[in-house]
Amino acid sequence: MKTLTIIQPDDWHVHVRSGAILKAVIAHTARQFARAIIMPNLKPPITTMEQALAYRDEILQAVPAGLNFTPLMTLYLTAATTPEEIKRVADSEYVHAFKLYPAGATTNSDAGVANVKAIYPLLEALEKHDVPLLLHGEVTDAECDIFDREKVFIETYLVDVVKNFPNLRIVFEHATTQEAVEFVQASSNKIAATITPQHLLFNRNAMLAGSIRPHYYCLPIIKREKHRVALVEAATSGNAKFFLGTDSAPHLSHLKENSCGCAGCYSAHAAIELYAEAFETENALDKLESFASFNGPDFYRLPRNTTTIILKQEPWQVPATYGTGDLSITPLKANEMLRWKIQ
Repeated sequence: MKTLTIIQPDDWHVHVRSGAILKAVIAHTARQFARAIIMPNLKPPITTMEQALAYRDEILQAVPAGLNFTPLMTLYLTAATTPEEIKRVADSEYVHAFKLYPAGATTNSDAGVANVKAIYPLLEALEKHDVPLLLHGEVTDAECDIFDREKVFIETYLVDVVKNFPNLRIVFEHATTQEAVEFVQASSNKIAATITPQHLLFNRNAMLAGSIRPHYYCLPIIKREKHRVALVEAATSGNAKFFLGTDSAPHLSHLKENSCGCAGCYSAHAAIELYAEAFETENALDKLESFASFNGPDFYRLPRNTTTIILKQEPWQVPATYGTGDLSITPLKANEMLRWKIQ
């Protein structure tokens, strides 16, 4: 059997929710990742240091005994965020970035930013204090085709942001298009991007061809094949600007499987195995460690992990669901076989 030993990876974009769902899912992330950037789009959103530290404590209390896991907290950027709060984040060892959601772009983003240019004073403060900005890079104009919203965001907002704030570190979260890949490649080393397993493994046919498959529905939405190919080439290229961010987003199965299903793919149950499958398909397993374990901490200026994990080429079937009853969550590739398994 083929085995692969790599430095323990980190997840640079994950949703773990709170309460009962948090307790149901956190072990999946903590058993494979040493650290994870935690998204702040709860209800209410995590907008202050005090909220972030309380949320951090809740996460740590939910991690099962025996797992060594560090949540890296973020704050939700709003028009009401103050430069003083940004300075507090810069001085914190527990909170590492601000997340910008365009208002209405995705789950629990109603409190997001309606006008990016109106918050330029806050971007100036982020640049001044060297606090990373994490972007959900989509416009929310109802007249803009959902498959074009990332491209239009880059053209309408991101080009000007990078021009006006050249020293602002930006992570283009869950990049999904060839245009996003090309923008990051052409930009300075202040600009990076995370890539999810679903956008590496699938194009929009997985969600739409033959039948509607709600568990492949996420935002930004999965695109056509040429964009998947561009993402795979970027992830497996060895370019340090691209790194692992699952965007794993747990939703209860009955909230996904209805006439107005939630956006989000749950991948935390087998995240590194899914990435290994994508890299193996491209004969690029030798590039997985950099993508999963080195590029992210280097960008965030954190030490690389020193522990290792072992992946074994061992087929196993993904369960139909995790959890029971009202806490049932359907994972990505439910009931399907995966080729790799963490030992």
